[in-house]
Amino acid sequence: MFSFLTGKKDIVEEAPDAAPAAPAAAAGPVNPAPGSQTPFTAPEAWGTEALKSPKPEAKPDALQVGPLDAEQTAAFQSKIVEAIKTVFDPEIPVDIYELGLIYDIIVDAEKRALINMTLTSPACPSAQQLPMEVHYKVKAIPGITDAKVEIVWEPAWTKDRMSEAAKLTLGFF
Repeated sequence: MFSFLTGKKDIVEEAPDAAPAAPAAAAGPVNPAPGSQTPFTAPEAWGTEALKSPKPEAKPDALQVGPLDAEQTAAFQSKIVEAIKTVFDPEIPVDIYELGLIYDIIVDAEKRALINMTLTSPACPSAQQLPMEVHYKVKAIPGITDAKVEIVWEPAWTKDRMSEAAKLTLGFF
């Protein structure tokens, strides 16, 4: 009888001197591993070297933003805010700056920008899209050499962080 659980025929009685039957010619090699329940063997192209190789060393974060440079921050802050105001949460018709998702804007002496932002909730469906969009838009500002966006959860976002214009738009008054 054929067993759907193991994919083999159940052998009721087997003579001790019976030799196993040779498998029919198949499209690929059939070399069952010792003790395996199936005659399937992965093709050589499916090599397992990657599974056996050592894990690559973790790369340190590529961009290290230095300490706040007040002069550079003042020079670029309005341009960065202007760029961030073009990023909208896809579920809310208000930009993320007016929503109060941007906590800090820091520019160091080498004109690298660090944006600390949060999301409306940890389960935000745009959790990957929004920081990447902020990163690319800030990095595209002439004079900014690089940008880094960090998601922070403290303090937690509340609707009190929203601007008056955002509250008006969303009818929170």
